[in-house]
Amino acid sequence: MKIEAIRHLLTFIILCLVQVLVLNHINILGCATPLLYVYFIMQFRRGFPKWAVLTWSFAIGLCTDVFSNTPGVGAASSTLLGLLQPYLLSLFTQRDSPDDMKPTMKELGATRYVYYTLICVVIFNLAFFSIESFSFFNWRQWAMNIGGSSALTALLIIVIENVRKR
Repeated sequence: MKIEAIRHLLTFIILCLVQVLVLNHINILGCATPLLYVYFIMQFRRGFPKWAVLTWSFAIGLCTDVFSNTPGVGAASSTLLGLLQPYLLSLFTQRDSPDDMKPTMKELGATRYVYYTLICVVIFNLAFFSIESFSFFNWRQWAMNIGGSSALTALLIIVIENVRKR
């Protein structure tokens, strides 16, 4: 259990640093910014305590908020995804799978993992950009931000998962 906590902490630190120092400065066509720290929330194993998922999710959202000048937006979106993650994961796992199964491309299969990734990323980005804009006055920009950021983030997550698989 201690090694798992250390892995979570190292992943937390690495994803926060990558998000804050590199990915926040990428804005493709004014609408696509990769929000890779969603990957941290998606990686909690099946039997992980729900209070711990919520705590870790809130912490990574708050950490990126502090350094990204988005007060509370990332924390709220991350906490929402942390709340929904166990239920979303149960949609894509088989009933007889072990309780400590990690959601990887190898365990879920490529198609299920891609769907799991897309749903998690779209839910996160929908919450993130809805809270950030706080109105639907400019709904085209809102929709382009959600679509572009979701596509870019999902692509990055799938590439990282393919690299980790090898």
